[in-house]
Order: sequence, then structure tokens, then C-alpha cells
Amino acid sequence: MAGSTYGNILQITTWGESHGAALGVVVDGCPAGLALDRDDIQLYLNRRKPGQSRISTPRKEADEVEILSGVFEGRTTGTPVSMMIRNTSQHSADYSEIASYYRPGHADYTFDAKYGFRDYRGGGRSSGRETAGRVAGGAVAAKILHEMGIELIAYTKSIGPVSIDPSKFDKDAILTTPTCMPDTDASARAEAYLADCMRSCDSAGGVVECIVRGVPAGLGDPVFEKLDANLAKAVMSIGAVKAVEIGDGVGAAVSRGSENNDAFCMIDGAVTKATNHSGGTLGGISDGSDIILRAHIKPTPSIYSPQKTVNKQGEDIEISVKGRHDPVIVPRAVVVVEAMTALTIADALLMNATAKMDNLKKIYG
Repeated sequence: MAGSTYGNILQITTWGESHGAALGVVVDGCPAGLALDRDDIQLYLNRRKPGQSRISTPRKEADEVEILSGVFEGRTTGTPVSMMIRNTSQHSADYSEIASYYRPGHADYTFDAKYGFRDYRGGGRSSGRETAGRVAGGAVAAKILHEMGIELIAYTKSIGPVSIDPSKFDKDAILTTPTCMPDTDASARAEAYLADCMRSCDSAGGVVECIVRGVPAGLGDPVFEKLDANLAKAVMSIGAVKAVEIGDGVGAAVSRGSENNDAFCMIDGAVTKATNHSGGTLGGISDGSDIILRAHIKPTPSIYSPQKTVNKQGEDIEISVKGRHDPVIVPRAVVVVEAMTALTIADALLMNATAKMDNLKKIYG
């Protein structure tokens, strides 16, 4: 299988299946000398692990990371950082029935069409558990960004029809509400909405927003390596993400140029924008303002309600998907969006080191 590697200089390769012995990631291109230990990675993994609330899958996984290589005496060595997360709570029997049919909204049919064979236990490589490797790799990237004074903050902006009120934004609530919403009132309404979905044997979607502060101007390239294009690819590669917006996103299509353009001004001797409709990029290159992106996530496709599908014999059938599933993916996807954003920004920083002679002279001159 191709396509399990992401990045140019800072690269991650994820491996493993939902119901295999373990999952993991190899991070290549991380500079030597970065202070890194298991706790740095575990902090991120704890934010996405299952079984933490009634609105996530009841599958219980500790998601404890093991660093196998690339770190010595608390610092990266410059060699590949390999990390592993063991699976300890597989109920593969829950999925034996789906070997014979295709679940609506899942990759069952497309896997068979491409490979002629698939690991039906929980979706194999297309399972949401694959993102554990991404999150571990993203934790390394986030540590690099922290050293550079760059901060990421991701949160649930909406679930179903319930959206946060920006005037009630509470950063601490992201880690304390089961929805990962920075608005406790909105979180309570979203929980009530999800309870209704669960009573109806149904699921919900929503939107994750990620803001990156402190990104210098000049990251990204103007053609195929646009920073916003790479961010879109990174976030769209997350299962269940169906759309990505940068800045005003689709709102830009219904605004006028006089409304959408960001005026430049001087503040404290630096070029600054008066507004940020562009979401931190111009011409595919970072402009020094906050990078703002949103990931639109579809409802969990595994639902108990009866659904029509076909089996491998070409017969029309009706099914009700069994197993342990999230009624909403959004809260556990928050840290995944943050991780993929961190990886993209860190890679762009390393790529930018060769953009001009002055940079090389600072290193070798």
C-alpha cells in the first residue's frame, strides 16, 4: 500500500491496523537536539483515546506510547523517531459479519475494488485508530513549533446545529468538556443533541477549528507547495473530513473584494493586516497573521439504525451495524486536526530554511 507517508523534510509514516497487535509512526527528518520524552507524546494521545465519555466509543484503550528509537538521554538524535501504541481491547468478533457486505459510508467497497482483499476488523487501515500514529507524530512537530514560539489551539466549533459563542470562549474548557468545546453552555446543548441522536440510533457531524499563532511570514511556496494547499491536504487526509476552509473559506465566495481584502498597515514598525479574512496566507505563503482553518466532519457512518446495502454476492440487504462506535467523531478529531496542522507548519519551517542565501549564511557562513 502506497500513501502512508506525509511530509517533505519532516515526514511521518504511519503503520498498523485497528485490530492488529499495534499501531505506530516513524518520524523522519526531526532535527537533533529537540528535548523530547514519552510524556510529551502521551499528553497528545490522551486527548484522542477512546472510552473517555458517553459520547465516545466505549472501546477502552490506554493508548500508551513506546518510543523505540531516535531519542537518547531526553533529546532527539536526528535519526528516525519510531513510536508504537499497542492495541489491547480488540473485539474482532464484532466485525466478522461485515466481511460479507459493504457498510454504507465506509471504505469496505472501495478497499475491495482497489485491492480485492480487506481487513474487515474495524476497518483496518481506514479505521479512525490509524490517527493514533498521526497524533504521536504531531506531538513531535508541536514540540518543534513550541521551541519556535508558535502556538496551536484546536477545538470543536460546532456539533450538528449547535455552535459555540465566541464571546464565551474559554480555552480551559476545551480539555474539560466532553465535546472539546470552549463554551460550556454550547457543550451542554451539544450533549443534549447527541443524547437525542443516540436514542434515535443515529450519529452527528460537526466542525473543528484550528488557530496557529506566531507563524512568521514567508512559509510556503507559490505554486504546488502552497502552505494553505498543504494544510488542506493534511486535514482532508483525516478520515471523515469532507471539507476544509482557510480564513473566511466558503464565505469569501459570497463577499465583495472590498469586503474580503485585508488592508495592510504598520504597527510598531512591522507590516500588519487590519483584518484576517485570508486566514493567514496570501498566494500560498504565510503572511504573519494567525492561520485559521476549519475541518468539516461527517456523521459517524456506523449507526444502529437499519440501512440498505449490498453483499459480496450482489444481493440487496438491510443491516444494522454492530460494535463499539462514537456517536460523534468530532471531539476526538480535534487533536488529530491539530497534529496534522503542526506537522505541516513544522515541515514548512524546515523547507523554508533553504529559501534564500541569508539563511544558508547564518548556518554555514
